[in-house]
Amino acid sequence: MYAALDLHKKYSNAVVMNADGVVLWEERLENDPAAMEDFSNSLLRETNVVIESSSTWYWAYQILAKRHRVVLSNPVKSKAIASAKVKTDRIYTLTLANLLRGRYIAECYVPSQHIMELRGLVRYRANLVRLRSNVKNRIHAYLLMNNTRIEGTPFSKRFLEQVRKIDDRRVQGYLKIIDCLNAEIYEASRVISNEALNNEDAKLLITMPGIGFYSALLIVSVIGDVNQFLASHNLDAYAGLAPSTRSSGGRTYHGRIMKTGSPYLRWVLNQCVRASLRSDPDGRLATFYGRLAKKKGDAKAVVATSAKMLRIIYWMLKEKQPYHG
Repeated sequence: MYAALDLHKKYSNAVVMNADGVVLWEERLENDPAAMEDFSNSLLRETNVVIESSSTWYWAYQILAKRHRVVLSNPVKSKAIASAKVKTDRIYTLTLANLLRGRYIAECYVPSQHIMELRGLVRYRANLVRLRSNVKNRIHAYLLMNNTRIEGTPFSKRFLEQVRKIDDRRVQGYLKIIDCLNAEIYEASRVISNEALNNEDAKLLITMPGIGFYSALLIVSVIGDVNQFLASHNLDAYAGLAPSTRSSGGRTYHGRIMKTGSPYLRWVLNQCVRASLRSDPDGRLATFYGRLAKKKGDAKAVVATSAKMLRIIYWMLKEKQPYHG
């Protein structure tokens, strides 16, 4: 028995077929936990289920995985295989079921619940910081619009003392929001520090110059089980740091990085490289960066150094060894 679910925000298309590809039934389900439980209970336990990876997959996966083997499909690769046939949601669901039946599904790695919780935690803090930056930019915009000049480093103690004297409801409202966000970011950072100190992989990563509690936990949460990657260059590709490659006429051309995978991972590696250059200016990463920066400039050198850092991280996690500069 094979079942496929094409999940949307409010509903899901479900198809169930047998080993011969005969459709036994089709149904549109409301995206409700009770309805998903009923759907699961209507299937035999040995039914294989495929769900497409999207922003809505996790809750359904948790319910279905209690009774069935559930495969998470890579939407980009699955749609590439099925592109000639995909016309409607119904047809795509049928196609997913047939790909599962024929063992052609491009499967995604499903992290443990603990890793999912860590991802949620580090992304929560990252989103709070983005919100705070947005609010700070609103204050900068007000100052520019009114030609108000304030001495000191932006949002330093001295800078804020002067901003708090501005008699404007919007500015004072923005400051209150920043204060609230600062308190929540502090609390999230405290929780993250405790989690990192209790996570063996994160403690290993903290030994590398440039990596702190937050960045270590973010990297660990995105990578999950490092053994899912056969080699370090596979992890680079997963992070979108591997160069695109085109081979033609016996020649191979390498272009820009692919930028697939987690943007959080690429972003934090970039930040870690910058921090490493400051804290360990004579280390091997700084030496590698300096050599490339002279030839290709800062931006490309940082990207290449991020990829090198990630390959080192791979072997640190693989061999359970701290960083050796």
